[in-house]
Amino acid sequence: MSLMLDEIRQQPQVLQGILANPPPALVHLRKRFSKNPPTVIVIVARGTSNNAGLFARYLFEITLGIPTFLAAPSISTLYRRQAVPSSALVMGVSQSGESTDINAYMKVAKGTGALTLGITNEAGSTLAALVDEVLLTQAGTESSVAATKTYTAQLMTLYCLAQALGSKLPDDALKKIPGAVRTQLDHEADVEQLAQDYLEMSHAIVIGRGLNFSNSFEFALKLMETNYVVAAAFSAANFAHGPIAMVEEGFPVFVFTPPGPTSIETGKLVTRLAASCVDTIGIGPAGVLADLPCAHRIELHGPTPLAPGYPADVLTPICSIVPAQLFAAHLAAVKGLDPDHPRMLSKVTHTM
Repeated sequence: MSLMLDEIRQQPQVLQGILANPPPALVHLRKRFSKNPPTVIVIVARGTSNNAGLFARYLFEITLGIPTFLAAPSISTLYRRQAVPSSALVMGVSQSGESTDINAYMKVAKGTGALTLGITNEAGSTLAALVDEVLLTQAGTESSVAATKTYTAQLMTLYCLAQALGSKLPDDALKKIPGAVRTQLDHEADVEQLAQDYLEMSHAIVIGRGLNFSNSFEFALKLMETNYVVAAAFSAANFAHGPIAMVEEGFPVFVFTPPGPTSIETGKLVTRLAASCVDTIGIGPAGVLADLPCAHRIELHGPTPLAPGYPADVLTPICSIVPAQLFAAHLAAVKGLDPDHPRMLSKVTHTM
């Protein structure tokens, strides 16, 4: 068994641990934000952490109404420019806390007077020592190069941060997520069986929208780094604006299909793809998938966690990515690849 699979299976405990013992900094951050909320949030990250940052953009803008942007680190590190107002909250997101360009960006941001916050899995990291406040994701050691539990730990930590910033996401709704993830893991055999059918897959498209847009990038990344599949991620809207021309009969297109505001337009796209005999694989709850002409289905089992007053998909991203992680891990096994040690990759990547 790969380390990747073992770490995927650890996620219910990791998520439960975050909710049972949230990062201590959240207590005084909540007090600070209640008196002086940021006017804008800037997030700097790379790789899987950047995908978590993309999720944060949707989460913060939908539940808080605070403009949120993903920074381009090279503007600071290579072009020597910085455009961060002192009223901003600047967040560095890094599993290791040792990404060179992220830390360089955060150092400059701190010099502008902006509040700097690090989200990392490593208490002794450079990022943790550099920023004003740190939120540790408490995922435990992640040995596989392919990040899984650290991604969902980042998402859960971002939910907790949203609460500190003033969102009304209810604790009881968040507490249902670890159990929902456990339910997905109980049906791992279904995903493993589906992976057998894609032994020869060399290319794929992954579609997501809204709060699950980040998952499309994260799943595509997992397919690329663990299976060497040429995979591209798109929103359903952008895909229809040109890239759809590349797909044809039998072309694999994975589509995240949560309930909520994105479901109607995503359903229209799936129907359009099916009409051209594209190999669409829907990832979503049975109630949504039942109405879609998908060639294959990765069903999310159990009730969808809901947060009253918010869109129906607001708590779906963590549950949705887990079967996608499982698919990537089992496909690697089918292909005879080692997802823990992909070629040309290491756990910490240094770029400027």
